[in-house]
Amino acid sequence: MSSSTNTPTHHTSTIGSIGAPSRRNTELALLVFAVVIPVFAYANVGLAIDDKVPTGLLSYGLGLGLLAGVAHLAVRKFAPYADPLLLPLATLLNGLGLVIIWRLDQSKLLQSIHQAGNAAPRQLMYTALAIALFVAVLFFLKDHRVLQRYTYISMVGALVLLLLPLVPGLGADLTYGAKIWISVAGFSIQPGEFAKIVLAVFFAGYLMVKRDALALASRRFMGLYLPRGRDLGPIIVVWAISILILVFETDLGTSLLFFGMFVIMLYVATERTSWIVFGLLMSGAGAVGVASFEPHVQTRVQAWLDPMHEYMLSRAGVQDGIIHSEQAMQALWAFGSGGTLGTGLGQGHSELIRFAANSDFILATFGEELGLAGVMAILMLYGLITERGIRTALAARDPFGKLLAVGLSGAFALQVFVVAGGVMGLIPLTGMTMPFLASGGSSVIANWALIAILIRISDTARRPAPAPAPSPDAEMTQVVRP
Repeated sequence: MSSSTNTPTHHTSTIGSIGAPSRRNTELALLVFAVVIPVFAYANVGLAIDDKVPTGLLSYGLGLGLLAGVAHLAVRKFAPYADPLLLPLATLLNGLGLVIIWRLDQSKLLQSIHQAGNAAPRQLMYTALAIALFVAVLFFLKDHRVLQRYTYISMVGALVLLLLPLVPGLGADLTYGAKIWISVAGFSIQPGEFAKIVLAVFFAGYLMVKRDALALASRRFMGLYLPRGRDLGPIIVVWAISILILVFETDLGTSLLFFGMFVIMLYVATERTSWIVFGLLMSGAGAVGVASFEPHVQTRVQAWLDPMHEYMLSRAGVQDGIIHSEQAMQALWAFGSGGTLGTGLGQGHSELIRFAANSDFILATFGEELGLAGVMAILMLYGLITERGIRTALAARDPFGKLLAVGLSGAFALQVFVVAGGVMGLIPLTGMTMPFLASGGSSVIANWALIAILIRISDTARRPAPAPAPSPDAEMTQVVRP
């Protein structure tokens, strides 16, 4: 018989001592595919255009592989329990974007109007800077909860970033109808790309503190439950800022992105469906109001409703807007000519859209040369990034991390929807860049920083809790068996 009949039993979990799988080897294997696929696509483009393997294939493959390897080592060192899919997905999209940008560089038409020729090497340089920032974020941001201390500083920083394009001497001239760039030392920077990350930090910090007051509505108006005026104030301020951005910078995409991100985070924080309705009503009212007197927005809406009619009026000299209407037509023709499987990499004519690599219209190149199947694959990659971000939010152990992960994932998803919807004719064009695909230093650097923050949150969420120290009584207790 056992002599421990009345001895209490102590159970100690071994999860903390053994540790959850880090999945870094899985990430490495996926990264290999994320590098190999763009390398094969690069070779395919060269064979289609010049009937030979491009001379820069080896340097491109080594460059992309080196950058992916550096990012992987940084994750393995500083975020060993992070989600294993975020880095490979971003690498694959970035690599495919470099391939298509290089493919457009080879276009004789774009070279004749000096719109291409060196965009791909420049984009590779921006990717290297983005990976450097990615590593820096993982190195310095040991705990994402530190960002909560800078909630209101983030609000001020975001406002400064949004106002920079309006500063005389710093803001660049209108570019394709929008004033969203600044010029620093000969480089063009789009501050709005970085402002979305800073605003997500502010929204997460603010909503974490005010979520109870916002959820417990005190009055009802037109079927909607609204909180007190002092709690409703920040929502009105964000809505007003979105409208001001639309009016003074004529940037429809950024305005929709910021307000949409806030509404998503507000709904997650309060779990009240009325906020979704309220946000849609406010955004709709603001868009209609601005479109009634802002010529640039009117042109985009008219080009969306009937691009052929607007193009013919522009050609006849009746009105301006030839760029927007011609782009919309050429994009739809590109999708149509691509069909289900596409014409093949390097065998399309999407360069007729002009400066496609530098805008959201790079998606039309994928649509023409990879067809519906290719576009669906690209959108699925974006959807996977969003899904992993939402999964990270669900796994986060603190409310700030949950809201921040939701905000960043929501902003990323909204940007993809706004760009893809505009190119495919679902909504008016906004002028935003397709994340990781389109040429542009601000976009690729900001989105790699966004991925780094999601990886940091996922590492904290998946990191196993330390095993509890064994009780002294348990260590002294011995079970004697006959």
